[in-house]
Amino acid sequence: MTTSRAFAFLTLALALSSARADDPPAYKLSRQDEDWSPLRDPALRTDSLDTLKFIPLTHDGLSWITLGGEIRERYEYFDNANWGKGPQDSNGYLLQRFLLSADAHASEYLRLFTEFQSGLEDGRNGGPRPTDRDVFDLHQLFIDARAPLDSENSLTLRLGRQELAFGTQRLISLRDSPNLRRTFDGARAIQLWNGWQFDEFAVRPVRLKTDAFDDDPDPATKFWGFYGVAPFSPVPGGKVDFYYLGLNRASATYAQGTAKEERHSVGVRLWGKRSGWDWNHEFVYQFGTFGSGDISAWTAATDIGYKFANAFWSPRLGLKADVTSGDGNPKNGDLQTFNPLFPRGAYFAETGLIGPQNHIDSHPSLELHPLERLTITTDLDFFWRESIHDGVYNISQTLVRSGTAGGARYIGSQATGQIEWRLQRHVTWIANYAHFFAGAFLNENPPSKDVNYFSSWISFRF
Repeated sequence: MTTSRAFAFLTLALALSSARADDPPAYKLSRQDEDWSPLRDPALRTDSLDTLKFIPLTHDGLSWITLGGEIRERYEYFDNANWGKGPQDSNGYLLQRFLLSADAHASEYLRLFTEFQSGLEDGRNGGPRPTDRDVFDLHQLFIDARAPLDSENSLTLRLGRQELAFGTQRLISLRDSPNLRRTFDGARAIQLWNGWQFDEFAVRPVRLKTDAFDDDPDPATKFWGFYGVAPFSPVPGGKVDFYYLGLNRASATYAQGTAKEERHSVGVRLWGKRSGWDWNHEFVYQFGTFGSGDISAWTAATDIGYKFANAFWSPRLGLKADVTSGDGNPKNGDLQTFNPLFPRGAYFAETGLIGPQNHIDSHPSLELHPLERLTITTDLDFFWRESIHDGVYNISQTLVRSGTAGGARYIGSQATGQIEWRLQRHVTWIANYAHFFAGAFLNENPPSKDVNYFSSWISFRF
């Protein structure tokens, strides 16, 4: 990607910003979840690009197509990437992502959704990471068959290549932050019943490859499960998620070694919002087998915040705390390291230095809203190892520092600041800076360096 391309994109985005800045955003993180059928009424098409969102195929408008897409230009810079270990880059690198989707509704009962993805990388020392480059490929292609049970409830069967995202995306995420998003091949059933939602699925993750139309389902990995969401009547404004997730991998690597893994996760999430407070508590237990040994792992996470809606800049104070188990004895065949399955790409921060395995963290934050469409966030995250006999893993679940020899528990801390500005309905600009202070464990043999990180990206959606 060249500077002239980035400038051309920015010019295009601003030129298309004729839509009123106070229009509510209609775009969702996963474009397959959008419903543009209200635009059947021409009077509701208030945006210059709304003509793409509802294209009638029949005179009565009961069959239609929605077109959508995204262009994202992103710059990233690491000073002492991976705490100074491995290839370093003094100038940073550029990333481009293009998404183009078409959502065809033959009727309210039958739908075909398709989305293409292209990711490009330029200037990264060491070459593109697995989530950086894919020239052009089919990202989603699925068919929905919907059976209404009554006026409010329905059952939808979905078959094909699709994104999956549940809850806060701690365990199942479409991975939006990296250049390339995640997708799966398989089947899913979605049932809506009296305010409840039930999802059942059986899929394989899609392997990303760099050439055109060569992505394929991973033959060595199976993923299946059930996810339910329901109101939680004992707490006003509360909801509860409950789920079971199964994973089978022919080869999995932890500090203990590499072996076949079959893991079962059972979890519950309590969450909600009321009177300025918001809360999110999640607990997961995992069991199964790793090689000839048994798996027994767990995680507990909590996120509590309060927003002073009537105060200056409407501040929100938040506090998160997370724990994921680590292996207690690498010489024992049993495994206690937690597996986060398919987590979001920016789990703790955009840096992705630390992943949710064998860790404890405490994470206070402050969010400010100087303008209606401008958000400033600052936070400080402290990290420890849950088990001193296990190592440190990054967000891609790769072991980056072995801990089999024991050593210190404290990993380090990370300070982050971010500005997010929704310039208008279609255009969002974000800048993020982080500094990681290497702690006692990272400064053991070999010593590590502090990390500076900066990224900035602009997205145009239609």
